[in-house]
Parts: sequence; C-alpha cells; structure tokens
Amino acid sequence: MTTSSSERGVSLGMPALPAPGYPDDVRARLETDAREIIARYPDSRSALLPLLHLVQSEEGHVTRTGMQFCADVLELTTAEVTAVATFYTMYRRKPSGDYQVGVCTNTLCAVMGGDAIFEELQEHLGVGNGETTGDGKVTLEHIECNAACDFAPVVMVNWEFFDNQTPTSAKRLVDDLREGRPVEPTRGARLCTFKETARILAGFPDERPGAVEESGSAGPASLVGLRLAKGETAPARVVHPRDGGPHDEPQDRAPHEPSPTEHLSSHDAPHETSASDPAHPAGPVAEEGE
Repeated sequence: MTTSSSERGVSLGMPALPAPGYPDDVRARLETDAREIIARYPDSRSALLPLLHLVQSEEGHVTRTGMQFCADVLELTTAEVTAVATFYTMYRRKPSGDYQVGVCTNTLCAVMGGDAIFEELQEHLGVGNGETTGDGKVTLEHIECNAACDFAPVVMVNWEFFDNQTPTSAKRLVDDLREGRPVEPTRGARLCTFKETARILAGFPDERPGAVEESGSAGPASLVGLRLAKGETAPARVVHPRDGGPHDEPQDRAPHEPSPTEHLSSHDAPHETSASDPAHPAGPVAEEGE
C-alpha cells in the first residue's frame, strides 16, 4: 500500500497563489501616498523602505499583498521586495499587537537587568519571543542595542523609550498597555499604536496636536560626552580610591575642577595588568625593542 505525498507531509514545492489585491478604495489611497513618497527620491527604488512602512501601517504587518503593491508601484519583482522585507527586523511578517514591547538584551542592558526583565515579562504575559498576547494588545520581543546604554536597562514600546526599567516597572507597563491606561515614555512623544507609528516612519507627519513638541531631545546622560567634547567641565567629584574607604580631603585645599580628559569615575581608573605588575606570573611586558 502506498501513501500520497500529502499524507506523508511532503511538500511538492508548488508556488503560492498570487497575493490578493487591496480593495479598490484602499489601493487608490495607498497609491496617492506612494506617489508622494516616491517623489522624494531621484531613484524610485530608493523609496522601498518607507513604502514597506506604509503598507505595514495598513495591516499592522507586511503582507504578501503589501509586498506586491510595493513591487507594482516601483516596477520591481516581488523577490526584490521580499529580500528587503525579510532582512530588516522592523518589518513584521505576521500579525502583531498594537504595542510592540521590545526589551534590550544586548550587553549593557542585559547585565543591568534586561535579561531578567525579558524572562519575567515572558512569564507574566504567557508569550515567547515574537509572540502576541491573546487580546492582540502586546507583542513581546528581545531587541538589540537601541543606543540608550546610558539609561540601561531600556524597554521600548513602538520605538519610544522607557528608561531605567526593572521587572516590576516593566510588568506594570505592559499591564497598563493592555488595560488601556495612559503611559508616558521617559523621552519622546506620547505613545500611538504600531500602525500609526509605521505611518510616521513612512515619512508622514505626526498629526496629533502637540506631539512634535513633546518629542524633545536627548536625555542629560546622553549629553555628558558632548559637553566634555566642547570643553565644558563637569562639577567636581571625589572618587574614592580602590584600596580603601574615603580619604579626607584637606580642608584648606580649593575644590579641584577636573578637565575633560581626567577620569570622572573609578570605573575608568587604570587597572593593574601583567604589563604593569612585575609580580604577575606572566611577568611585565617589555616595550618592543627593549
């Protein structure tokens, strides 16, 4: 007795049916937006990234219909569009929540508590990485560095920053999102849905009253290096030596204003190595030619 390939679970590699088109009114609206986006670029194919955000704003993820639309208006093949849509992680390939909750688990955030936050959120929400809660509100994922290491550990919701998080504060955050309670990012404008965020990333203005003014700028911790680079001095700080407790400063000594090139933290102080410690088993490292 023989079994069919379908009974054995064997795929014959048949091509998928063509993607269904958008309804006429939706396609007309998207074509108007697409023309505006394409006009910004001297080469039309350069508009592919914002166009993928545009179609993502329509359905909450990049569908086969959306990729076919991009291919049509840019005169590309669907293979060319798919190659881009599958390369960048900001494009979702399956339905996802109104709020994309990303926990940074890159090096600094991880050691500062990001790994613990991600593990507790998975248990709290009952989802794994890249999965969405049953109510369709929250998609949880671990993400790579978001260039906010000075506020680690960082959680992002629809690409807005929630700095200096803990497992407790992160669980409260996702609970508020699911219950529809207002939450305020540490920096940046107030939250909007993922679809609304995708349209803004496509290059269209945020039309919410006051949202642009709320965006602000970098946080104070991010600007310390810039101030030092400009020659501005930081307030005087006393760094206790590593070999003991605090050493009293003479009372008659004027406060020392460190220069931008001086260490302001004991974390930056020189460490003893085999190159500087003659007693080290490896022995001191001599300069080349000595």
